[in-house]
This record gives sequence, structure tokens and C-alpha cells, in this order.
Amino acid sequence: MQWRSLVLALLALRLALHALLWLAGPSLGFYQQRFPFAFPPAPARRPAAAAAAEEEREAAAQGGSCGDCPHWGSLRGRGGGAPPAGDEYERRYSGAFPAALRVQLRDAARRMFAFGYDNYMAHAFPQDELNPIECRGRGPDRADPLNLNINDVLGNYSLTLIDALDTLAVMGNSSEFQKAVKLVIDTVSFDTDSTVQVFEATIRVLGSLLSAHIIITDVKQPFGDMSIKDYDDELLHMAHDLAVRLLPAFENTKTGIPYPRVNLKKGVPPDSNNETCTAGAGSLLVEFGILSRLLGDSTFEWVARRAVKALWSLRSNDTGLLGNVVNIQTGHWAGKQSGLGAGLDSFYEYLLKSYILFGEKEDLEMFNDAYRSIQNYLRRGREACNEGEGDPPIYVNVNMFNGKLMNTWIDSLQAFFPGLQVLIGDVEDAICLHAFYYAIWKRYGALPERYNWQLQAPDVLFYPLRPELVESTYLLYQVLGTFLVFRHMVCMNVLTVENMSKCGYATLHHVIEKSKEDRMESFFLSETCKYLYLLFDEENPLHKSGNKYMFTTEGHVVSLDKRLRDSLWRDMFTEEEEKNVEKLKPNELKSANSSSNCNRVPDERRYLLPLKSIYMRQIDQMVGLI
Repeated sequence: MQWRSLVLALLALRLALHALLWLAGPSLGFYQQRFPFAFPPAPARRPAAAAAAEEEREAAAQGGSCGDCPHWGSLRGRGGGAPPAGDEYERRYSGAFPAALRVQLRDAARRMFAFGYDNYMAHAFPQDELNPIECRGRGPDRADPLNLNINDVLGNYSLTLIDALDTLAVMGNSSEFQKAVKLVIDTVSFDTDSTVQVFEATIRVLGSLLSAHIIITDVKQPFGDMSIKDYDDELLHMAHDLAVRLLPAFENTKTGIPYPRVNLKKGVPPDSNNETCTAGAGSLLVEFGILSRLLGDSTFEWVARRAVKALWSLRSNDTGLLGNVVNIQTGHWAGKQSGLGAGLDSFYEYLLKSYILFGEKEDLEMFNDAYRSIQNYLRRGREACNEGEGDPPIYVNVNMFNGKLMNTWIDSLQAFFPGLQVLIGDVEDAICLHAFYYAIWKRYGALPERYNWQLQAPDVLFYPLRPELVESTYLLYQVLGTFLVFRHMVCMNVLTVENMSKCGYATLHHVIEKSKEDRMESFFLSETCKYLYLLFDEENPLHKSGNKYMFTTEGHVVSLDKRLRDSLWRDMFTEEEEKNVEKLKPNELKSANSSSNCNRVPDERRYLLPLKSIYMRQIDQMVGLI
């Protein structure tokens, strides 16, 4: 009966949200107006007065003038007086988010996590994942070793429990966090005959063990008392054990780029594939670097950094772009597609985050060079997001050697990129790209795994509860304010109702028909629920820490610790490899990053930066909403 009670509670919350949105009327434009995002031709430039008059007429057509409509500030009872009388856009979106509603949504996100977590513990633990429809556990597919969709991820090591550890801490559940940590220590072993993907084991398992260890040993205990009695660095030792079992992947490769898979008991399988994706081989540096610096053993960071350097050396001399699949023995690009989604996404992410965490200048230099190439060859559309003429900016898939368009689809993993742009200060581009993905969500109630922007239809129809759009929303909210919160009220409503099953939250097998697949991936608890919760929890210690935390690509929380600023690996590179390697202070990122156009954002719009209505309409047209 637990799931039925939760459904009723969520439906009640949904009705309450509808009522509030109805009260807010056209000032929010949630139902009267199609929110943001589109692609068709932009209107020609007109005088400001004419443009303002047309926006007034558009608003009236979509729900009447907002001159007398309440806004969030008035609903809450505080947050400033009436918005500027002559600014239709300010009238529509200004004001504060109601405190009571924020608390309701925060608690709903916590219940969402608890429902999935509790059912995993009741029906699936110690197996890796929960099948939420059949209410049972799932482990590696021993009958079909070629079922890589399952076997790359599931290693017979209680994956979901490990991946969720720091989410328990972020939500302040100290008793369950302590219980879960003890369970991991007492029951999990990596001495298992499982062949797993090095990348997945690193970001989901190794990263979570390190995050939980850092939380336990933090003398300040910002999330409450997460300490463990008689804790003797067991999670750090487990992380070390796992990383040692992954090291054979880096051996016997002529390029230094690791094999994609390794057997945790036997090493690299004799029939192992010599081709790997760029993101899989080049997104190990954060976790391996943390481990090296906590242990005082440079081995792990060195092999991960060597792989990054090897991939970087293979980029095109003409475009500066990398492909998505490479042969680890020959260095030949088997996949020449360059984009921001699957196969490349976290490679770019970890160039920047490695710099933020470790302060190595070469990581930032590589990221800046990569970002310039991305802007030069992948970006299409007008120069500025929120001004000028032409199509809205999007990022497409091109040939790495000549920059020519290879196809007309993008995938859901690319939705992480607006969040990364926030970290470098490119807020204008971030809001446009985020708007595009949110428009797709509005159309289907989920992000299809692959969407064809030319056909305005999904190419691959499933949605496995991925976190990337929620993550970008959360990071954008840190600089844009309440505008972004409105969007994810709708997203969470859809998640809680359409994806809920008897024992958890299920993958959407078909985003149009809304059929379900019996799988709840571990990242739903590790990332999706965490980012939703943080979006509505303004008092969370993460928001009171002075920006001293960073999220890994799996959403694991890592503090920016001085211990992580001590390099151990330099003596292992040659003098030529080491040249130009120097440290920058953390606060030099913005000034060092010449790609950033944060200064284009006027101060009066810094924390409230929605798209103008003409551009919002473009993006709606782009995805077939209007």
C-alpha cells in the first residue's frame, strides 16, 4: 500500500501546483503560453518601441494583459512591490517563488528518492539494480555476456546502494547513511568474476566510495553527523581495491588509452575490444586523481592523465576536434563524429572539473582550446542567444576533420552542457541550449534518448530517468533565480506520476506511448533525485558553503579540499610532457577562460535571464510545439 499512498500524495501536490499556477495566470504563462525554446527563422530587427508593442500584443493573445495579474512576489506576500509597469516580461516572470511551495516540492523530491531507495533495499539488495515493476533485483546477465547494456554497468557489487550513499547525506538522513555505509563495508566485495566497463565502475562506484569517505571524515560535518564510529578509512581502502582491479585496462595498450572493459578478478578479457569511446577513456581523471591524492600514490592519476594526453594528441590538426571512438592500439579514429553527447560528453566536462579540483593549468588550457573548437564548428545559429537575428543556437554533430554536419540528431546526454557552460560563465548560450532541451521535455513529458531536430521527432524513444536536464536546471538556477524553478515543477510532476511503478520508478520505454521498461538505473537515485531535491532546498549546506563543493559526472559531491591540490604525478612524465604545466588559483578560472562571455550579461539581468518571447516562440516551433 506504500506506493498507492505516495501516488495519492503526489497527485494532491500536483493539484495544488495547478491551482497556484492558475492563480498566477498569465504572469507565469505556464499553460496560457508555450514556455521557451525553438528554431525557426527569427523576425527581422525592429525598433525597440515596435518590438515592445508586439510583445504586449503577443501576451494579450496568449492570455490577456498581465497588468493586473498576480505574480510570485505578491502570492508569497513579500519579495518586492509590483514589477515595472512598462516591462511586460518583468511582469510575467518577476517575484519570488512561494516558500511554502518550495518546501512542498523539496519534500516531494525527498519522498521520490525514499520510495525508490526503500524499495531497492526491500526487494533488490544486495543485487545491483531494482526492477520496479516486478519488485525484484537485477544483477549481471551471466547467460548473455554480450548484453553490454546490463553487464557494462552491473558488477554484482550492490551498485544502487553504493551509488546512493552521498544522496542520503545531502538529504540529511544520517541514520540511513551510517547504516548504508556499514552495509557496504560488511557485504560488498570486488573480488568477483564480473566484466564491467572501466568508465561505469569508476564514476558510479569508485566516485561514490570516495565521496562518502570525504563526507565521513570531514571535521566540519556540514550535512549533520555523518561520522561512523570506529571508521578506519574502509571506504577509501575499498576504492583503492577497486581501482587496482581496474588498472589492467591501462596495460598493454600502445597509446596509453585504456581498454574499455576489465574483469574484476581476471583482468582484461582475452577477446577484449580494441576500440573505446573518448568519454569512456578520457573521463577517469577526477576519481583517479582524488584517489591518488588521498592515498599519496600517483599511479592512478598518472594512468588517467596519460590517457587524456593521448586522446588530446589525436585531435584534428585542422579543427581541434576529437572523434567519438578510437582504437587504443593504433590511435586511429574508428568514429569520426564530434559532438557533445554520448561518446564525448564527460571528456569535456572532466577537463574543466579536473582543473577546478586540482588546479592544474594544463587541464584548463585543454578545456579552453576544446571549447573554442566546439564554438567554431559545432555551434549553429545566431551569435547571441537573447538578441539579434537568425536561428537559435544549438550544437550539432560534425565530422571531426572538416566540421561538416554528419547527421541531424542530438541525444539526451548533451543536456548536461548548459550546466558546464554555467561553470565557465557562458550563461547566455547556456540558457538557449537549456531552453531547447526543456522544449523537447514539454512536448513528450521526457527527453527521448535521441531527437532529430530536422524531422522534429525522436529517433530513439526511451527515457531511462536520466539526470542531465535536471542537473543543468539546478546549475542554471544558481545564477538565474526562480525562472528555472518553474520549469522543473512540471518535470517533477511528470516523473512522479508517469514513471512510478509498484516498487519504484521505471524507465520509459516509449516517450510517446508511455510504455515502461522494468529497470530503475542507479543514477536515478544518485543524480536525478539529488538535483531535484537541491533545486528546492535553498538551506542545504551545499548552498551555504561558499561554493566549496563540486559534482562529479555521476553527481557525487566532492569538497574542494586543499589535500587535492598537491601534485604527485609530475615526476612520472618526461620534461617535454611536463612543460607549461603550472597551477592557477581557483579564483583565476573566470579571468583565465577567454571563452567566457559572462560579461555580456547586464547586471540587471544577471539573476533573471529568460528568453525574449520572440526567441521562446522560435524554439517552440523548432520542436513542433506550435
